[in-house]
Amino acid sequence: MASIFTKIINGEIPSYKIAEDENYYAFLDINPLKKGHTLVVPKAEVDYFFDLDDDTIAGMMVFAKKVARAIDKAVECRRVGVVVLGMEVPHAHVHLIPLNKEIDASFTQPKLKLSGEEFEEIASKIREAME
Repeated sequence: MASIFTKIINGEIPSYKIAEDENYYAFLDINPLKKGHTLVVPKAEVDYFFDLDDDTIAGMMVFAKKVARAIDKAVECRRVGVVVLGMEVPHAHVHLIPLNKEIDASFTQPKLKLSGEEFEEIASKIREAME
């Protein structure tokens, strides 16, 4: 059965897409820690990040770097953090989280509740910053 991320990549579930190429897909996390919290996933469905082949991991991180640079321009933050957990969805992914302090990357803090309009506004700003 396809993961929720595969369904998002295939357009079966809507997402606030940030960027896409032939191998990777980036979209806003719908349960964000901070505005601009983005997920980057390979299109190949592999459960565990460290089961990805070396070329896929390298390509994914280069793709994530481009997205992180755009987040940094679009969202007020000191830097963008990268977190690899992989426990919640059986599809390798990285979290790109705008940070002003280390606690901003703590998954124990409450998630933000944003409206569809707020998600779309953030996604649009990040997409514009990628150009």
